Amino acid sequence: MIRTLYASRTSWLFTVWHLINQEKDLHHNSKTMLHADKLPKANDIIKNHVGFSMGAALVPFPGADLLAVSAVQLNMLRQLAKLYNVSFFDTLGKNVVSAIAGSGIARLSASLVKAIPGVGTVVGELSMPVLSGASTFALGKVVANHFQKGGTLEDLDFKTARKEYTEEMDTGKKVAEELKTDADRPANGSDEHFDKLRKLAELRDQGVITAEEFQKLKERLLEKIQ
Repeated sequence: MIRTLYASRTSWLFTVWHLINQEKDLHHNSKTMLHADKLPKANDIIKNHVGFSMGAALVPFPGADLLAVSAVQLNMLRQLAKLYNVSFFDTLGKNVVSAIAGSGIARLSASLVKAIPGVGTVVGELSMPVLSGASTFALGKVVANHFQKGGTLEDLDFKTARKEYTEEMDTGKKVAEELKTDADRPANGSDEHFDKLRKLAELRDQGVITAEEFQKLKERLLEKIQ
């Protein structure tokens, strides 16, 4: 499921449909679930939304991808709150997303680079999904752990939450990279990856990205071809 969502930008409408139906199922089951059994379910919710946010990050328009990812993160908080029978309303959820995750300097940069004609989208597609997935993972883990301890969104300490969010980002990047690797295994040859590599070389030659950045992005592309 996550592979399909990530592989195509056109899957965004399907993602919305799936989130709605997932929330209906959650509403049916959360009231009868034991508290001790909720953390594994919370982890499933987080992992699903990591995949959804990686798909949302592929929106080719700078800024619109951040909005799409924020919408996914908001829905994740809504589902976690429903799982733990914690009160939730959109304004509070948006404040939590903004206060803990924000837009992130790295994610903002990856989004804005899409505005560079021709090659900007290539760089954005390589970096934005992983950063967005990692951010979603970190945010979800912070909130889920707080709910598991009996907390609510109203008593969430943002200073502590931001520290925990930063600590979870490294794990989040690993999770997102694993999902991305699975999703990127080529089914129709490697021509597209070589084309992206050529565009990245042009970007390096134009001085838009450094040689070090080019090398890292090149290694990611070559991993997909293998």
